[in-house]
Amino acid sequence: MKDFLKPRVVISKCIEFDTCRYNGQMISSDFVQKLKSFVEFIPVCPEFEIGLGVPRDPIRVVSFGGDLKLIQPKTEADVTKSMIEFSNSFLDKLTDIDGFILKSKSPSCGIKDVKINAGSGTPPKEPKGSGFFGKAVLEKYPNLAIEDEGRLLNSRIKQHFLTKIYSLRRFREVKKTMSKKDLVEYQSYNKLLFGAYSQKETKELGRIVANMDKYPLEKIFQNYESHLYALFDKPPKCPPNINILLHGFGYISKNLNKKEKEFFFETIDKYRKGNVSLSVPTNILKSWVLRFDEKYLENQSFFEPYPDELLSVEDINSCEVRDYWE
Repeated sequence: MKDFLKPRVVISKCIEFDTCRYNGQMISSDFVQKLKSFVEFIPVCPEFEIGLGVPRDPIRVVSFGGDLKLIQPKTEADVTKSMIEFSNSFLDKLTDIDGFILKSKSPSCGIKDVKINAGSGTPPKEPKGSGFFGKAVLEKYPNLAIEDEGRLLNSRIKQHFLTKIYSLRRFREVKKTMSKKDLVEYQSYNKLLFGAYSQKETKELGRIVANMDKYPLEKIFQNYESHLYALFDKPPKCPPNINILLHGFGYISKNLNKKEKEFFFETIDKYRKGNVSLSVPTNILKSWVLRFDEKYLENQSFFEPYPDELLSVEDINSCEVRDYWE
């Protein structure tokens, strides 16, 4: 069992923290409930913070000839300025943040599926977009792990979110020390995990670490962080995961008999076809790593990028899982 640093995650307060929705209700989320023991949450309700009560008349994103405003239709109140000012003020004060979990479809917190209503003038070009607070988050923290509670029901997105917040949290700790030794250890610890995400960015990160004596320390960390964000831009796909599993298998295959090797390759094929989750071949390989005391692989984050307790039995990550990323 590894020791994991707690990531800091901003969350819409109405998700498992307070009955502050417009209708006085709270959103239930088994994932967030489980996550409470493993991360440091920072709950916020932008609508309440700008003075709208609970319960309250709903607000809407309305397009007036392409100019988006935040309107409360029943009262005709325009709360656009208040929401923008609060969003900027709140986000400017944040420090050491690793991710966001925001309320889906919310005119304030939604990140990509918020209905854009037609007001006067030309109808909106796009029927959906971001809420005002959600848009400010995306603009100020484009590289962090940002999701809504609806998308986190998809296993692939959820596992990517967890991997990203825990990887970024660990990097934050390395960045505090500004130590070359710590950066080398971080790169080594994550080598297989990074390879499953992007071989291109993994090689670039390795090149940066290998040439640290040629550049100022601050420049090294800035460059490394930039490519780390690029690596975690999207979830890993099936073929790179298989390549990493086979790469790890190469370290211990000499210790296995013919039937064990055949069993592993059959399991890989089942994963490729979507019949089993990624955890199945990964755990088989991990059991052999422990059995043969393969220290290099045992210490790789690929086998446990976040606490195992955060996954449910129904979670799968096979090659056939529908991609909800775009």
